[in-house]
Amino acid sequence: MKSFNNAEFKRGWHVLILAVVGVATSSSSLLLYSFSSMVIPLERAMGWARSDLQAAITALSLGTIVGAQLAGWLNLRYGLRAVTLVSLVVLALSVFMLTRIGGSIWTLYLGFFLVPLAGVGTLQITWSHLVNLWFEENRGLALAIILSGSGLAAIALPLITTWAVTRWGWQAGFLALGLLPVLFALPLALRWLEPVAATRRVAAQVSETVRRLPGIMLRDALHAWRFWVCNLSMTLVVACVVGMVTNIVPLLQDRGLSATQAGHVFSSFGISLILGRLVVGYLIDRLWAPGVSALALLMPAFACLIFAYAEPGLLWFTVATLLVGIGAGAEFDIAAFLIARYFGMRDYGRLFGVHLGLVTAGAAAAPLLFGQLFEISGGYAGMLGFCFVCFLVGPLLLLTLGGYPLFRQGAAVAHG
Repeated sequence: MKSFNNAEFKRGWHVLILAVVGVATSSSSLLLYSFSSMVIPLERAMGWARSDLQAAITALSLGTIVGAQLAGWLNLRYGLRAVTLVSLVVLALSVFMLTRIGGSIWTLYLGFFLVPLAGVGTLQITWSHLVNLWFEENRGLALAIILSGSGLAAIALPLITTWAVTRWGWQAGFLALGLLPVLFALPLALRWLEPVAATRRVAAQVSETVRRLPGIMLRDALHAWRFWVCNLSMTLVVACVVGMVTNIVPLLQDRGLSATQAGHVFSSFGISLILGRLVVGYLIDRLWAPGVSALALLMPAFACLIFAYAEPGLLWFTVATLLVGIGAGAEFDIAAFLIARYFGMRDYGRLFGVHLGLVTAGAAAAPLLFGQLFEISGGYAGMLGFCFVCFLVGPLLLLTLGGYPLFRQGAAVAHG
């Protein structure tokens, strides 16, 4: 096991802080982790069926797919600082606009589709690419730290939205969400997201490192079976995590908990998400990443059994939510790490963009399926059964990846 070296953290600590806040206030975090608390208020206020509301997450995922492909091009064309600063302001405005939805549920779908396009410069692909360039020896831990921002979002957003909606109505939930990017992320971006000229020496070092980093191009990865194993495995897991995240609060209320109790139980999800990310991130730097990943991603399978069969009670429901959080905490930093480790950094931006697009496409389809399963089964039994199977198959697929490849002149030549 490799020893811990903190030199990279001394150099890039400000990048980590900025990226943590950026992930926590990104478009996907804001709407995904608050949605479970907004389902019943929207159902009551608008008369929209709960199964139909799930399609809003599909719209969010589709917008994220488009945004992920645009992010790299916009950053290259206009610069990271300009794109990110503009995106933070427009993101806030787009979330505020969700208070104007009404009448047709398609206004909700359109709003959820447009929000990630408005926040294109704040998507996780931007932050993970940045950290992959600044960190190498502690890449897994660094990715885990910044992606723990979604854990902070999962802790805080259900409480914030429940508090705002309870006092002032469902519109207040969206107003509270829209304030977060400009109150927290924008000041840090103005302070630390400096132009290249302000960090000429470090930027030159990073640029030179990128030119020398080995790996394979996207066209070669598309013919590599390991790339498709990563895609399929993570799609199964992420799709079901999205399904669990957006349904835990209404599921718990159906099992007899109040909205406040359900919100507090769901906040434990964020705690385990952060701990899961940090522990898994530390271990994948030092042990075989697919083995560590498979173990962590199996945890939500046990949560499905608890939600389905345990007697109603805060303790068991909290345990189950914690288990889902462990799996959710491992998903995106594992994906970012595996793509970098198995395919190199030479074409990382496009590789991870395609991977993220494919995974998000699967996640986009999941809410539609879960909505149908809810209608057919008259509850959440069908969704829990489907997720249980996916939480078994997806992690076990990672065990087929084998050792890490060694690269020479852009090609994989051996496995270590």
